[in-house]
Amino acid sequence: MKNEIIITGFGGQGIILTGRILGKAASLGDHKESTMVQSYGPESRGGACSAQVIVSDDAIHYPYINQADILICMSQGGYDKFIGQLKPEGTLIIDQDLVHPHGIKRFFGIAATRIAEELGHKMMANIIMVGVITAVTRTISLESARQTVVESVPKGTEDMNLKAFNKGWDSGTAKLKGQEKKAAGQTGAIS
Repeated sequence: MKNEIIITGFGGQGIILTGRILGKAASLGDHKESTMVQSYGPESRGGACSAQVIVSDDAIHYPYINQADILICMSQGGYDKFIGQLKPEGTLIIDQDLVHPHGIKRFFGIAATRIAEELGHKMMANIIMVGVITAVTRTISLESARQTVVESVPKGTEDMNLKAFNKGWDSGTAKLKGQEKKAAGQTGAIS
């Protein structure tokens, strides 16, 4: 198993932390190989940024991604820049309030920022996305993801962030079931 993942958005959304959580959960929790390469503009907040994470059962010989298996977009600019790097059969996950995919029919749209605002902390949208990624892709285990979230967030915010993760997990699971029903010819909500 090898998954090449690009996470993109703008500075201040926690894109790099999302990549770190995925990589750390994979390597320390699930005992897989992982690498992460981060990229961001000169601005720390508001500028474009991305994290490239590779998770593999085998050794990783090159840490950069040319064609992603999974693309997570939390900004329109990130989507526009990286959509060409998603494999045709790849998985696209977007914050549906911030990203409008053009001509793409199969994707997972989650209102991560809106859910975070409803929880009272807009800055937890990235943790919601970690839950969605965990549910939809199964790249990392649920147990490792939860443990790594708790270890990676500021002290005193563990419970709030775990609640955000669980909201993301639930949303991702529901979207996945909806797509599976649609693929089987049954009615159900998708995107």
